[in-house]
Amino acid sequence: MKPIIGIAGNQLIRATDTFQGNQVSYTPQGFVDAVLDAQGLPLILPVMSPDSAPQLIEKIDKLILAGGQDVSPQLYMEDPHPKLTETNIQRDQFEQALILEALKQRKPIFAVCRGLQLLNVVLEGTLYQDLSLYPKWSVKHEQQPTAPQFATHEVKIVSDSLLSDLLPDSYFVNSYHHQAVKDLSPLLKAIAFSNDGLIEAVQSKDNMHKILGVQWHPELSHRVDSYDRY
Repeated sequence: MKPIIGIAGNQLIRATDTFQGNQVSYTPQGFVDAVLDAQGLPLILPVMSPDSAPQLIEKIDKLILAGGQDVSPQLYMEDPHPKLTETNIQRDQFEQALILEALKQRKPIFAVCRGLQLLNVVLEGTLYQDLSLYPKWSVKHEQQPTAPQFATHEVKIVSDSLLSDLLPDSYFVNSYHHQAVKDLSPLLKAIAFSNDGLIEAVQSKDNMHKILGVQWHPELSHRVDSYDRY
């Protein structure tokens, strides 16, 4: 029987973003394709009440946290910085409930980009609201206009980690983020770094929890980069 992979969904809710006047729940197609290619069954979980998290997590085998809006600084008790972009507190709170319930039920979590950042915040970490606040920033972490299938910056993989079994010690990734981990959650350990010192991947310190988070987007490059298929 194929595993059911829950993908936490996103929303188009602003009037300028709606589809023919309709609000839309969605996930990027890359996640759906990647799950299918890995012989899983993708199940998109639209943003809803956090109270639904226990039942939703019970029905899936693994949880994916996708990219999207900035994480609201309300979750880590900061005022919004002038360079903060769009947030969606309802999505944040729904995914927060999914994370906590997945930990409770010991379901694996794979977090991508914003997903890694939200995971860190939910587990009592903080973020740089914009990379301009990071004093050592020297790498282009938003690679536009370069297409996502072309990796643009290097990350160094920590030995004896989940990623060291999958990737070479030095690996190039695609990159689309202007926020980043600041204070790492005490429940997570960093397992990859960019050359300017930012955390690029995390895993759980507790082996009872299967957690992997990456700052790049393997769902956008898995069909051209064999490493990202893992």
